Amino acid sequence: MDSQYLKENIQVYSLNIALSKKHYLLKLILGLLLNWFLTSCSSSPTEPEDSTLDLNTPWVEASPEDAGINPEGLSKAIEKAEANPRFLSLLVVRDGKLVQESYFNGNRRDILNDVRSVTKSVVSTLVGIALKEGFIGNLDETVGDYLPAHFEISNAMINTITIRDLLTMTGGFQWDEWTSNSYSTWITSGDHVQHVLNLLLVTSPGNSFTYNSGAVHLLGVLLQEAVKMPLPDFADQYLFNKIGIQSKDWEDLSGGYVNGGSGIDLMPRDLARLGQLYLQNGKSGDQQILPEDWVAQATSPKFSWRFNYGALQNYTYGYLWWVVEGPETAYLAWGFGGQFIYVVPSKALVVVATTNWRGVSQDGGPQALEQAGLDIIINDVVTAVQ
Repeated sequence: MDSQYLKENIQVYSLNIALSKKHYLLKLILGLLLNWFLTSCSSSPTEPEDSTLDLNTPWVEASPEDAGINPEGLSKAIEKAEANPRFLSLLVVRDGKLVQESYFNGNRRDILNDVRSVTKSVVSTLVGIALKEGFIGNLDETVGDYLPAHFEISNAMINTITIRDLLTMTGGFQWDEWTSNSYSTWITSGDHVQHVLNLLLVTSPGNSFTYNSGAVHLLGVLLQEAVKMPLPDFADQYLFNKIGIQSKDWEDLSGGYVNGGSGIDLMPRDLARLGQLYLQNGKSGDQQILPEDWVAQATSPKFSWRFNYGALQNYTYGYLWWVVEGPETAYLAWGFGGQFIYVVPSKALVVVATTNWRGVSQDGGPQALEQAGLDIIINDVVTAVQ
């Protein structure tokens, strides 16, 4: 074979290999660039994944240390609660995780607790949802807009009381729930709606705060008429079923209505779900159950006055939620005798306490039991959160 011919063929072969390698590398680079371009177009790396807790899932538990809570402070709270013969539960949720769950005096996780006026905060929540869903137009709609015609109005001014007035306890009715027997007289009456409508108006609606469970029951009645279904059914469909609350019980009153002022029983874990819903600005997972602006409105002060009550300092009222102002803003649902959902947004904290309130008026009164609960929540649990 001619050496020159062999040399030329080897050179051509070598050149073809070099070109093939370059072609392969070029194809590889182009493929990687195309893949990067398509991935970039199909995703939004600047938008973080929503990590809001889905309240329709079981609670995830965490240790106090992992949750940033001083175990000694939490132990002190549990010891105080355990020493009180009327305490039933104490639960602590931090960053959406169940850190502490204790039951006392025969109470258990699966037992419904009668939480009295915590019901009012549930009704407030349902009003916010009714607004969101369009069942109610606005808070300036009145008793006269929704009250069934068969009820008798003793004073035409009652028809002008607004939903906002009932949310802020400023209906103007003659009522004394704290130092007199207004509640007992109402709850034992034969017609709970008509009883409220027969009350005297002692101030113009919207002007003066008077704590009034009967008036909040009236609000629940108006809400039921607005949504055109029983209030418990509305609560199940639009709230409870969406945040994992399956067990509940409502106190039936006259006329086919439930007690909207103080008539719901819930499990302590589910009370924590309601508090966590508010802490999450009305969201559960990717669902906006309650309008975010409603959470802000309901838990912001509506009055210039402030009260002090044991460990609870500088508190006032929102829309059927109590509101604490100061260095550590908080809000709470508060039921007779020490039923609490206590929320501290800056600490991502929800605390639940329930007690046996029955007979407490003959056993030192509800004030001592309420203040004991507030002392445990505020002075022990909240201060233990780092």
